[in-house]
Amino acid sequence: MDQTEHIDIERLKLGDEHEFTLLIDLHAEKVYNLLLGLIRNDKDAQDLTQEVFTAVFLTISQFKGEAKLSTWIYRISVNKYKEHVRNRSRKKRFGFLFSIDQTGVADVLVSESKDPAGELENKERSAVLYAAIHQLPEKQQIAFTLHKIEGLSQQEIGTVLNLSITAVESLIFRARKNLQQKLMHYYQENE
Repeated sequence: MDQTEHIDIERLKLGDEHEFTLLIDLHAEKVYNLLLGLIRNDKDAQDLTQEVFTAVFLTISQFKGEAKLSTWIYRISVNKYKEHVRNRSRKKRFGFLFSIDQTGVADVLVSESKDPAGELENKERSAVLYAAIHQLPEKQQIAFTLHKIEGLSQQEIGTVLNLSITAVESLIFRARKNLQQKLMHYYQENE
């Protein structure tokens, strides 16, 4: 049973604090991980996660129940990510300098192994993978992250991105092909 079913949407729409806390407990980590995978910056991912739940709180009355609540939250997350990218691009055009902390990326997929060399290798591979994902075109990056990292179905991704299942399949296929090309050199050099 989906844990979201335990949330009373009507009470949430009435501003029930307990229901909102439950919603955050169930979804905050997933939203944060999605945003961290897309942005590759811990502080920005934390800030955007807060923005997502602020938006959820302010717009929950608009939730019609046509999709799962979690899918609706992912849609808000993706929209906040796109807004973040637009704002970042706009600021760069005006000459502001931003330092992007990429150290948090490698920590996402830390090995359970107690072997320091193996752990370092896993961190390096994770960083290379996330860097390659970050180089994909925006829609491919989002679709691939939602599918392969967050585990959403193609239908759910279609709902989040407002695309047909065929379009989602195509995005994921192209993302996979692009990643294979981008990562081929890395793996050839490190065999």
